[in-house]
Amino acid sequence: MDTELYVAMLGCMGTVMGSMLGVAAAASKTNHRLKQLEMKVEKHNHLVERMVAVECRTKGNEHRIDDLEREGRKIK
Repeated sequence: MDTELYVAMLGCMGTVMGSMLGVAAAASKTNHRLKQLEMKVEKHNHLVERMVAVECRTKGNEHRIDDLEREGRKIK
């Protein structure tokens, strides 16, 4: 009966160890994917910030062009 107990305990320990290793591997893959997604989000946010700056410059240039066109009409 002692051998049966030892076999059952070894089987239980093997199951627990296998489950723990599986969870650790899955968590590692999940963390890796999260880091990749964070890098993509940072790139996207940087692009959005640059586009806002470009839009502001475009509005300013439109106002300058409008002013120059008005002055050109007054001169003629």
